[in-house]
Amino acid sequence: MSANTIKKAKALAKDGVVKVEDDLYQVKSSSDPAKSYFVTSETCECEGFKNFYKFHHGKGLKANCSHLEAIRIFKKTYEKPKSAKGK
Repeated sequence: MSANTIKKAKALAKDGVVKVEDDLYQVKSSSDPAKSYFVTSETCECEGFKNFYKFHHGKGLKANCSHLEAIRIFKKTYEKPKSAKGK
């Protein structure tokens, strides 16, 4: 993943991620403030994710995009851990 993609993902994680439900997030577009995408831990509905396999098929790579990386960062950095029951 490029340094630019990681930079975008960090910015999105800070200000562009909303948790909708377990493993479903809405992530703002980094290029168009009027757009956002629904993202799970494995998929994103952005064009870059959809087109990934067109360009990399058969190479054993797993699709990724700044939105997927943003929710990974969001989960590690900003999401509150679930508290243990009974405490």
